[in-house]
Amino acid sequence: MKLKLVTKGAPSQEVQVSDATFAREYNEALVHQVVVAYMAAGRAGTKAQKTKAEVRGGGIKPWRQKGTGQARAGSRRSPIWVGGGRAFAARPRNFAQKVNRKMYRAAIQAMLSELARQERLLVVNDLEIEAPKTRLLLQRLQELQLGSNVLVLVEAYDEKLELAARNLPYIDVLPVGALDPLSLARHDQILATVAAVRLLEERLA
Repeated sequence: MKLKLVTKGAPSQEVQVSDATFAREYNEALVHQVVVAYMAAGRAGTKAQKTKAEVRGGGIKPWRQKGTGQARAGSRRSPIWVGGGRAFAARPRNFAQKVNRKMYRAAIQAMLSELARQERLLVVNDLEIEAPKTRLLLQRLQELQLGSNVLVLVEAYDEKLELAARNLPYIDVLPVGALDPLSLARHDQILATVAAVRLLEERLA
């Protein structure tokens, strides 16, 4: 399979890529499962509340059973009282879902393949900028005729690109090693360097 290589002021070119990584059949159910599992793994799960037995106080009956004209009460820490415990108290829990490596890689390959089919995955030789300036990065993206919601994939961490994109709310820069399914799903376009594409092929093989 071939992907379009975007080059300013040059005729249209193409780069040969692996069919296993960029021409895989799209599996919506698998992609959904992996994205949901990734989001679930990011949940803290640290919420905790106290039951009637754990709230301080309530050792004595507030008033006698009969003769006061009030409803019967056995503890000041009843769930129906202000300051009482919770009837079904939340407990710390782990929201992680098991997704094996083969499923995860297949989902990433399916997402990349679908992006390529929709022509939302673009490739450039390099994306270097002279200084870590937001203006310079925006100029480069405009030269490539890209929108305002872009994920930039690079081979390794690039401090200049990272700092330049920091002030742009819908433009993210990620090294291939930090790529995740949610980032692929939430951006309209993906811009990858040739080196990043080769590294993706190697990692997803």
